[in-house]
Amino acid sequence: MSRLSFAWPGPSIGRRVLAAMLIAFVGVWLMLLAYFYVEFRQALAVDQGLKKLGRAMSASLREVDSDAQAVGVMRSTATQFRTLRISGNPGGSVWMELRRRDDGAVLYRSASLGDRVLDAPAPQVIERDFDGVSYWVHGTEAGRWRLQLAEPRITGWWVLERNATRLLPYLLLAFPIVLLPVWLAVRLGLRPLQRLADLIARRGSSDLSPIGYDPPQAELKPLTSALERMLRQLRDKLTQERAFVHDAAHELRTPMAVIAAQAHALAGAADATERERAQLHLEQAIARASHLTQQLLDLALLDDAQPSAPKRVDVAQFARGLLAQAAPQAMARGIELALEAPDSLQAEVDVPALQSVLENLLHNAIRHVPDGAQVAMTLRVEDGRLALLVADDGPGIPSAERERVFERFHRGEGAHETPGSGLGLAIVKQAVHRMGGEVAIVDGLAPGRGVGFSVRLPLAGRTNTYG
Repeated sequence: MSRLSFAWPGPSIGRRVLAAMLIAFVGVWLMLLAYFYVEFRQALAVDQGLKKLGRAMSASLREVDSDAQAVGVMRSTATQFRTLRISGNPGGSVWMELRRRDDGAVLYRSASLGDRVLDAPAPQVIERDFDGVSYWVHGTEAGRWRLQLAEPRITGWWVLERNATRLLPYLLLAFPIVLLPVWLAVRLGLRPLQRLADLIARRGSSDLSPIGYDPPQAELKPLTSALERMLRQLRDKLTQERAFVHDAAHELRTPMAVIAAQAHALAGAADATERERAQLHLEQAIARASHLTQQLLDLALLDDAQPSAPKRVDVAQFARGLLAQAAPQAMARGIELALEAPDSLQAEVDVPALQSVLENLLHNAIRHVPDGAQVAMTLRVEDGRLALLVADDGPGIPSAERERVFERFHRGEGAHETPGSGLGLAIVKQAVHRMGGEVAIVDGLAPGRGVGFSVRLPLAGRTNTYG
């Protein structure tokens, strides 16, 4: 037995426009009902309709002197009123009664009034209950005549109900007339968007070339600009990744070749001296390959990962710990390490990124300065930012090379004589960028000698400095 299923279509701009139009028409309907209700309440407070009728009839009665003429006026008015307004009175019609003022003789009474007594004092409007129905009763005097009028009391709910049914057909008639132009405008307005979607759908999966579509509509220009910008970023990212993979493969090829050669030399060594030499070279090649692999992983993480949540740490103590770790390597070559920082510098920072910056700047300086040189690190807070400086008095960096030192796998003149991968400063730049800071090359510790790297990082939250 087959089962029928129905899937409700997804969100649609057309259906949203229809829903918005329905809501707008319902809002207009409710606002008009509220307007009529307020107008009704104001009319009751200022000049009730029954009073207006009484004034009009009194003006006519003042012009007549005989009973017959007065009765004729009443009959004529009753006939006209019954024809024109009786449908607007719920539960019955308007009752009318005319008496002479001098003797109180009744000259005219509405047939439906029966033996009911209308006794409203002139010129007031009072409420009376007749057979369980509430009526407004109004009395007025006109020359020789005393006039009494009564009509069923009109409630606010009756006004709302009556006007609701009267307005609804007009709104239903106007709805399709208003909806059609709006629907056409939406339909025509979405054509450029459909054309843009077709252009993108026809592209290949690896096609990141510009779309080349400039819509005339001002509303679509931000969308196409954002798409073009995204495609440009993807093209740049893909180019960068391809270059990165190429350079990484090239850099890894050298230590891998050395490892293979030294392993072969170790296997074929004739004596212990040759084995020791081959083993030393093998360990150095393995260490270089391991260091390069670790830096490639660090750089990939910095490229793709989102910034870590800031964590409150003592940056000064954190830097002292990294200096202590680098001290044995520096002492082995007679390099003097120094730190100028307050005793405590509490701040909220991206700890992994800050660690990458400090470690790479420190190790880069130790690696490239000669034996007996100086490497100094400075930490302070300036203008609400963390200012970090790592400087040395080594050979420095030529001016022509300074613009390229942050490029990946770039190693300047003479750098090939020292171990390294050419990724340390690239990692520093990427980590600083992830923290929203900036890095720059400055002068070293000695005039005309050395080089320094200045880093300025924004600080999240409150900072505390002691010492």
